[in-house]
Amino acid sequence: MERRRIDDHEPGPAPSPRAVDRFGFVKQEQTSYPEIAIKSRSAIEFEREERRVRKWRKMIGVGGSDWKHYVRRKPHVVKRRVRKGIPDCLRGLVWQLISGSRDLLLMNPGVYEQLVIYETSASELDIIRDISRTFPSHVFFRQRHGPGQRSLYNVLKAYSVYDRDVGYVQGMGFLAGLLLLYMSEEDVFWLMVALLKGAVHAPMEGLYQVGLPLVQQYLYQFDHLVREHLPKLGEHFTKEMINPSMYASQWFITVFSYSFPFHLALRIWDVFLFEGVKIVFKIGLALLKYCHDDLVKLPFEKLIHALRNFPEHSMDPDTLLPMAYSIKVSRRLEELKLEYDKKNEKISSISRN
Repeated sequence: MERRRIDDHEPGPAPSPRAVDRFGFVKQEQTSYPEIAIKSRSAIEFEREERRVRKWRKMIGVGGSDWKHYVRRKPHVVKRRVRKGIPDCLRGLVWQLISGSRDLLLMNPGVYEQLVIYETSASELDIIRDISRTFPSHVFFRQRHGPGQRSLYNVLKAYSVYDRDVGYVQGMGFLAGLLLLYMSEEDVFWLMVALLKGAVHAPMEGLYQVGLPLVQQYLYQFDHLVREHLPKLGEHFTKEMINPSMYASQWFITVFSYSFPFHLALRIWDVFLFEGVKIVFKIGLALLKYCHDDLVKLPFEKLIHALRNFPEHSMDPDTLLPMAYSIKVSRRLEELKLEYDKKNEKISSISRN
């Protein structure tokens, strides 16, 4: 198969300059999710932020040298600080440290370059086709064949070669795209390896394998959690024939990076990388709980629309995250996984006989 790299093409015209928000997204005339959490900052707030950054720098050490020691010594302090939000200027480094990807990078020098330059992937044309659909309103990715799109192509192509069982699935672009805003291509590649292969938490490659087996498991678990934590809403969903595959699949496949306000997605990712996928279940339950009284009144079509377009006031991290942290799911998730595995084994044995 002919090898293709996205940078073999002439770069397209640069988009005309427009106002961007603090994360680099082009501001819309009327944005659906105004930056709720971003208020005018006083000198006192800047000083508070500086103190927070100094605490984090002390905690991680130069280039992350003190991180593992600090986490072992004071895990509860680290958890509390991660939940409050990692300072944006340190986010890229801290994400690599908490995911275990920094260690993978150091143990595999030259591997990424080999995958990008010398290997070919059966998914190359699919990746090129989807590139422009990933964060199209972000300045880094807007230019056709520009540096952002080239980096995104290289990471996704390298991963599709590294793990041919997974290859490439469209939702992976949003993970890689979000990470590329905070670190280099090679760092992004190893963070994706850490996540999908399970360097710290349970492997997540099942989100992207044929048949999306892990998505099916997560939706089964989430469906049961909704009925247990929000019985009235669960009953209404049954009546209107709503199931989580109709609204929650993207939450798991992209870890909320697809359609959530970016400042909220970042805060979720801070916790996701440190604590694992349970935060996705907690955020989902917290959103449904927050909007519960409106959702239970809606008929099917309006309900589907509401579940895919949550109101802006429900997306405030300072409201939603504390609500999510208060929901306990760890033990129940384990029980539901065992239930799901047993159910699947039974189905498999019937189909074999």
